[in-house]
Amino acid sequence: MTNFIIAAVLILFAAFSRLIPHPMNFAPIAAIALFAAVYMDKKYAFILPITAMLLSDLFIGFYAGIEWVYGSFAVVALIGLWLKKRVENKSGAGKTGYIFGSTLVASVLFFLITNFGVWISGMMYEMSFSGLVQCYTMAIPFFRNSLGGDLFYSAALFGIYEAVTRLAGTSVKVQEAKIRK
Repeated sequence: MTNFIIAAVLILFAAFSRLIPHPMNFAPIAAIALFAAVYMDKKYAFILPITAMLLSDLFIGFYAGIEWVYGSFAVVALIGLWLKKRVENKSGAGKTGYIFGSTLVASVLFFLITNFGVWISGMMYEMSFSGLVQCYTMAIPFFRNSLGGDLFYSAALFGIYEAVTRLAGTSVKVQEAKIRK
């Protein structure tokens, strides 16, 4: 139960950060999807990022192409479920490598899916291969921010969680040792 509370508090802080001033696309939602999939029940991998998006979009506003954004976070949650199987019994560099790699894949897929959605809408780019290339090219500055945000928030969520649960585990072990004496 303590681990669930720690994870939930971290996710709430990350979701709230979407409402404070930040660079465009530097957001915690992909990190929330990955983190929730690894440390919480499977259903939360999908529920938490979508709920965080819905709640913050109530304040920020809804937009055209929202289905591509929300759908891409569902794909990121699937990546998180894959990640969970890889890191369950790992620690150290092996775990960090899987988390880093999964975050990169999540960022790239988010970029590909959402910008494909922009292109397929036909509202901004010619419906041709060159229009698709132009769409992706014009989105590169947004990708830099998305990738930066995903890496930052993934490092923060996973890192803080690991540190706090280790400290809490050490604290519990110390308390148990005092009780036995």
